[in-house]
Amino acid sequence: MGFQTKPIIIDARGHLLGRLSSIVAKTILQGQRMVIVRCEGINISGSFYRNKLKYLSFLRKRCNVNPSRGPFHFRAPSRVFFRTVRGMVPHKLHRGKEALDRLKVFDGIPPPYDKEKRLVVPSALKVLRLKPKRRFCDLGRISHEIGWKYQNVVSTLEAKRKVKSKMHFQRKKQAEKLRNNARKAVEAKVAPQQQIIEAYGYS
Repeated sequence: MGFQTKPIIIDARGHLLGRLSSIVAKTILQGQRMVIVRCEGINISGSFYRNKLKYLSFLRKRCNVNPSRGPFHFRAPSRVFFRTVRGMVPHKLHRGKEALDRLKVFDGIPPPYDKEKRLVVPSALKVLRLKPKRRFCDLGRISHEIGWKYQNVVSTLEAKRKVKSKMHFQRKKQAEKLRNNARKAVEAKVAPQQQIIEAYGYS
């Protein structure tokens, strides 16, 4: 990924957890800001049952003297993803802390980012990296089973966002159609001027 001043917005739905995390970790260490949305749609290779057992085993790891000292077990998919990236970054060093400050993670797509262009990472997509018959599960479902309380809230907000997005897209298509019709209507009229413009190397 080339460096740019604006943050790169990634739609995490349909990406594999480890592959996406490693690419994000490398990118933020290079100084690029990143925003990851729809973390509840991230996939993990392996069956749901197996991955749930792994996470339940992780939940048992705690400080016996005083559990509030850590380790802290995040339930929200966005925080689970953040912790995965943190494990791939030297987060105890200054450059690691600076890198993690460049990363933002969200469940669903909150307002500033719902109207911006979102990208995918082909090398981390489940459909491209996992064999068709292999088992996989959703991070959102695992989070819900281990105590994430906002699955219904996020899905409701996402449904509303998709309706608004569809209406916006239809309006945009209609405007594009009108623009093309207008362009065709005046094509013959502006042909002489267009020839002059093209003679100077502009199209």
